[in-house]
Amino acid sequence: MPPSARRRPTVKDVARHAGVAPMTVSYAFNQPARVAKATRTRVLDAAAQLGYRPDSTARALRSGRTQQLGVVVGEHLSYLFDDPQAAQFLAGITDVSVDEDFGVVLIPTRGDASDVDRVLAAAVDGYVLWTTVADDPVLAAVARSGRPAAIQGGPAHRGLVCIGPDDRAAAAAVASATPLDQATPVVISFPLDRRRADGVLRGRDLPADLMDLEAVPFPVTGARLAGYRDALIEAGWLWDDVRIAVVQRNQRKLGEAAAAALLQTLPGAGPVVVLAMSDELALGAHSTLSRSRQDGVLTGWDGSAEAAAAGILSVAASLREQGRACARAAISGKVERHQVHWAVVAPAGRPADDRNS
Repeated sequence: MPPSARRRPTVKDVARHAGVAPMTVSYAFNQPARVAKATRTRVLDAAAQLGYRPDSTARALRSGRTQQLGVVVGEHLSYLFDDPQAAQFLAGITDVSVDEDFGVVLIPTRGDASDVDRVLAAAVDGYVLWTTVADDPVLAAVARSGRPAAIQGGPAHRGLVCIGPDDRAAAAAVASATPLDQATPVVISFPLDRRRADGVLRGRDLPADLMDLEAVPFPVTGARLAGYRDALIEAGWLWDDVRIAVVQRNQRKLGEAAAAALLQTLPGAGPVVVLAMSDELALGAHSTLSRSRQDGVLTGWDGSAEAAAAGILSVAASLREQGRACARAAISGKVERHQVHWAVVAPAGRPADDRNS
């Protein structure tokens, strides 16, 4: 008989080979505490000899559990591997998943009508969501699914555990750690909404419905802009005149282009403070300032070693730990407050401002 036609071994085959009842084989794989150690060893040896593997689909149907955790990403899936901090977040999820004997299912969304069906159709026991826009229909769908879920960075939504630092307070702190009284401030911002429109604007140019920065559809963007605004106003700057370059994605090359565009709008060649929403954007801006020989102080976000080596002030709030916290919440189903520690890290690596949200 050719290998392709060989009959797949069954529970009964393993039971016969091990000299036990079929129910004992089931217990050996699914409830090992109910089987004596020697008996379970005999069952596993018999299964190995016969090439038997439990049918995960049938087991999931019986138990109602898949031992899979869904990770919902509103970016191209390659972003999770290309972006250093997104990779750290995913690593944190896998840290916990491995410990809890869970697999990980990556679920992309595209911002269209198929997103909800794609997310809900996934055979998973719970969800971890990467930060998304406030009007994303996936949020309500996941909350109604009855499966536990956690979201990194927000938006906050009833039925989801929201895990992240106090972005507004951290943004205000990192901006206040710069010489705002001696240099012109500019901002390199994440996208405002799902359209991801880019370009240079000023504080007064924000759409009327976004003037309340806490209402910006991407909540992380809104909170960080609000924190920058708090610090700039405190330092005597008029927010309406502050130049803001909005980028489509968190990519170093976009940080370079944004910094170049901002420099072209400045009336003189005096020093600048570049408030960037990530270390990747700040490192791109650093390249632009270096090439143009422009004096400036840069801030970023993520507390990376590369940013510190480049002399960039940064907010450190471990995305790996946030990934772990999200996974624990989504697997356990426990809704607990999780405080994400953050600190403003000076270029030398020492905390310039150490807080807990």
